[in-house]
Amino acid sequence: MSLLDEEGNQDESLESKTLSAEDQVKDHSTGTRVVAGQIFLESGKSDSQSENEENFHSQEEEKENSLEELNSLEMSNLLNKDLEEAEIQSPVLTAIGGTADGEPCHFPFLFMEKEYAECTADGREDGRLWCATTYDYKKDQKWGFCESEEQSNKRRQMQEAEDVYQIGMKILNESSKKAQKKVAYQYLLKAADMNHTKAMEKVSYALLFGDYLKQNIQSSKELFEKLTEEGSPKGQMALGFLYASGLGVNSSQAKALVYYTFGALGGNLIAHMILGYRYWAGIGVLQSCESALTHYRLVANHVASDISLTGGTVVQRIRLADEVENPGMASGMLEEDLIQYYQFLAEKGDVQAQVGLGQLHLHGGRGVEQNHQRAFEYFNQAANAGNSHAMAFLGKMYSEGSDVVPQSNETALQYFKKAADMGNPVGQSGLGMAYLYGRGVPVNYELALKYFQKAAEQGWVDGQLQLGSMYYNGIGVKKDYKQALKYFNLASQGGHILAFYNLAQMHATGTGVMRSCHTAVELFKNVCERGRWSERLMTAYNSYKDGDSNSAVVQYLLLAEQGYEVAQSNAAFILDQKEASIVGENETYPRALLHWNRAASQGYTVARIKLGDYHFYGFGTDVDYETAFIHYRLASEQQHSAQAMFNLGYMHEKGLGIKQDIHLAKRFYDMAAEASPDAQVPVFLALCKLGVIYSLQYIREINIREVFSHIDMDQLLGPEWDLYLMTIIALLLGTIIAYRQRQHQAIPRPAGLRPAVPQQEPPPEHQQPQ
Repeated sequence: MSLLDEEGNQDESLESKTLSAEDQVKDHSTGTRVVAGQIFLESGKSDSQSENEENFHSQEEEKENSLEELNSLEMSNLLNKDLEEAEIQSPVLTAIGGTADGEPCHFPFLFMEKEYAECTADGREDGRLWCATTYDYKKDQKWGFCESEEQSNKRRQMQEAEDVYQIGMKILNESSKKAQKKVAYQYLLKAADMNHTKAMEKVSYALLFGDYLKQNIQSSKELFEKLTEEGSPKGQMALGFLYASGLGVNSSQAKALVYYTFGALGGNLIAHMILGYRYWAGIGVLQSCESALTHYRLVANHVASDISLTGGTVVQRIRLADEVENPGMASGMLEEDLIQYYQFLAEKGDVQAQVGLGQLHLHGGRGVEQNHQRAFEYFNQAANAGNSHAMAFLGKMYSEGSDVVPQSNETALQYFKKAADMGNPVGQSGLGMAYLYGRGVPVNYELALKYFQKAAEQGWVDGQLQLGSMYYNGIGVKKDYKQALKYFNLASQGGHILAFYNLAQMHATGTGVMRSCHTAVELFKNVCERGRWSERLMTAYNSYKDGDSNSAVVQYLLLAEQGYEVAQSNAAFILDQKEASIVGENETYPRALLHWNRAASQGYTVARIKLGDYHFYGFGTDVDYETAFIHYRLASEQQHSAQAMFNLGYMHEKGLGIKQDIHLAKRFYDMAAEASPDAQVPVFLALCKLGVIYSLQYIREINIREVFSHIDMDQLLGPEWDLYLMTIIALLLGTIIAYRQRQHQAIPRPAGLRPAVPQQEPPPEHQQPQ
């Protein structure tokens, strides 16, 4: 049945409420019954309809319960508090209309041999809530509505919106095809038009980023404003982002801070992350390490709790500027033909290719989407061939459980044992986890410690992490924070997110180390940047590769607000290339300068050089050679950049922003050539040019008259030096005269004899025009 048909039935069912009180209570013919003012045929169809309605309402209650579980801890606590207060001060409901208008509802009341402790829509086709005013409805037939017609219509509209929203979300979550996701967003658009809050949140972000809907920042802004009025933390955070970046509104850091704060108070993790970065970098607020620590720690707690045994998805950080300089080198993406080659090898029975593809599909990344089904298939093939690594990863998949692989401690234990017996560190670590937590075996800390040590000795990060945790908590061993710190550091070198989290906690509390707020914030920031929102880095990159620079730049700008250095540099790069049309021509360079500055503050060399370039050429700011020189010097000293050294050599050569010094210029050119082989050719040309300039300058500086005035010829050649000079000149003249006479004698010419010259026309080029 279509939504329009459902609306028509609901409108028709509303007519039943116009029955008079006498009609509602009088007897009816056999085979009919009256329920809350509506007449029903006593038939199997009616019973099945009521059963379907009960099932429908139970399903809706389950949906509502599952949605409530998704709320943040703070919001759920507030709701529980409100419910407790409502129970204490619950107002007495008064029946509206029906046979007992104005009388108080009686709870519980008996209807169809079932007790109801609250108003119900059971027995009514229009879904309106009603109650009985006496205990036994069947006996007394005393009832009334619990809500007015307007309230009923509003509630039913919201229920309809919820149904449409759930249909859209189901399609969105179950499909990977772009066309079907677009269909899903059409359902979400309809639900948003019906003022469904969660649908409006999804649609507003889709309009902002251009995800499956045409990008429309103005429309997204209007939806964000509407959501903010309703108190939506997501809407508040997004509106703060618009004011921070000046998209669709005039930029205002003060307003951005207010909206970010409200979003964070509402439990929005991205708002917390943005505030953490702002307090850490001092953007729009006074720099405060402790405030940054508070925000970052809260977000890191959520991220760490979401990390599974398999480690979660891989964060792919691709710098657009580096990719342009070295195409295909910096991205770390696997080409499609290379993946197909590995798949070909795997199909031919290459075990290493099977394990490699299994890991790629298990974690995702490098251009491969996460796919547990394919990962399981590849690991299974390799495990059947006797590969211990594949066995261990199968153990991890069974231990963790998923939609594809059912959770089974017994099966996981079998695979872990097989792999551990073959000396595989992943299997040893998995076996250690089983003994530590009693998964399929009795808890045994000694065996857990033994297996973790074996895995750690082979450099496996999970073994190092768990070994650190055992020393930190004193499980199976005596508490030893120094040992814990050692193993957490080793695991962090392998990139384990929980190792960063544990190190951050130790530095934040000063456990086993000197307390360092700065170190703790940097570690917590690293953890926060591994959250699920990091997947948007790849979404933005794909948008850019598809030619949608506007969508890419907005996504990168939001991630830049969260403190992602790679997003800051990529946003600046797109703006620098003037590829984003949503940003005005006059605003492009100033905004790019802002994000180059933020990326440079986080240690990105190219961004530091770009800052120098912008001040050197006056892009987005006034020409300032001294500031340009400072940025180049920082890039040279801190990151040993050959480009920065070359630029410093040029500025010393020309005397720009610094006193001209050809010797220092040559020194910096030489340093650039040593720092990078790519700089050798431009350095050679620059040195050649420098040599010519130096020679000309030397000649220009020499005054010949002054040189001769300082030479004492009497002292140099003796008192009769003029006689010597005249003698030398006379000899030279005599030699020249003799040489010329010999030349004349070598060609004798008899007198009176002249060679006959044949008459010929002169060459065309010498002909005179007539």
